[in-house]
Amino acid sequence: MGLAGINLNSMGGADTVSTGTTESAGNGDNFVYNVDVSPGETVTLTGNWESADGGDGQFNGSNGSYAATNGPSFGTFTLDPASGAMSWTFNYDDLVANGGLEQSPVFQVSGQDFWGNQDIDTVTVNITCFVGGTLIATPAGEVPVESLAIGDLVTTADGRAVPVKWIGRQTIRNHVFVSDRMMPVCIAAGALGSGVPHTDLYLSADHGMIVDGLVVNAGALVNGETIRFVSLSDMPAEFRYYHVETEAHDEILANGAPAETFVDYVGRKDFENYQEYLDLYGSERLIPEMRRVRISARRQLPKHLRDRLGVASFSEAVDRDAAELMARLIAA
Repeated sequence: MGLAGINLNSMGGADTVSTGTTESAGNGDNFVYNVDVSPGETVTLTGNWESADGGDGQFNGSNGSYAATNGPSFGTFTLDPASGAMSWTFNYDDLVANGGLEQSPVFQVSGQDFWGNQDIDTVTVNITCFVGGTLIATPAGEVPVESLAIGDLVTTADGRAVPVKWIGRQTIRNHVFVSDRMMPVCIAAGALGSGVPHTDLYLSADHGMIVDGLVVNAGALVNGETIRFVSLSDMPAEFRYYHVETEAHDEILANGAPAETFVDYVGRKDFENYQEYLDLYGSERLIPEMRRVRISARRQLPKHLRDRLGVASFSEAVDRDAAELMARLIAA
C-alpha cells in the first residue's frame, strides 16, 4: 500500500445506504455498500476519501491527488482530485440498462502522493430494490417502507393513524438454489382500478391485497400482463421484503393500494430480525385476522374478479400450461 493509503470515510445520500464489509485485498481495500433503489427513483451517493493516516483529505498529507481509475459506467460521477469528495448520481433505468440489477456495480479510486506512491481501492455497490421503495401512507405523506421505524404512524385505509409495532425484514440472496416461490409479484399502476396502485407495486406472492372486500394473496391475482410474477433471473443479486406490523390486522395503503399489515399467517421466525421482536416484546403474540374472506389461490377467486382482472380460471390455466409444454416438446 506504499507509505500511506486511502480510505472511503463514508457514503450516504440514498434512502438506505448501509455499510457491508471492508476487505483488504493486496494493495487496496474493497468497500462494500448496500443501497436501496426502487423503480422510478434517482439517487445520489456521496462520499469522502481521506488519507489513511487521518489527514485532511490530501493523500499522504501533501500534494496528493485522487482519480477514478475505473469509474462507474453509467450515471454522473464526479471526484475532486484534491479533496477526495465524490458524488455519483444514477436512476433505476440506468441500473437496468447497464445490468446493475444482475451484477453489483464496481468502481475504483486511486490516491497518489508527491513521491508517486499509489493506493487503489475498490467500491462495490450492492443494489437492493423492488419491495424496498414501496410507499406507505402516513399522516405526514407517503414514506418508503424501509424508512419507517417502530413507533412511526401509518394511515389506514379508513383514515386512522396507527403506530408501527415492528417491521419484519427478509433479505433474499438470489442464486440458483433460491426457490421460485420467492419471486415477487408486480401489480402494474392502475391494475386494480383507476390509479390503484398509483405506481407499480412489488410484493411477495403471499402478501394480501384488499380487493372488492376480500383479502387476496398477490399471487392469486396474477394475470400474466398487468399483474405478473417477476422472474428471479430479472432480480438483483440481493433484494429485500418488508412486512409492517401494527397492533391489529390493519388495512394500509401501499403505493395507494389497500394492503394488509402483518398477521401471524406467516411466522415471524421467517424474518431475519426475529430476535429484534423478541428483544422488544419478550414473546410472540397472536393477531386476530380481519373479518374478511381470504383468497389464497387463483382457483378460489370469484368469477366477477377473474373477469374484471383478466385472470384465467384454474382449468383454463392448466389447459394453457399444458399447451405451452406440448409446444415446447414438439419444438425440441
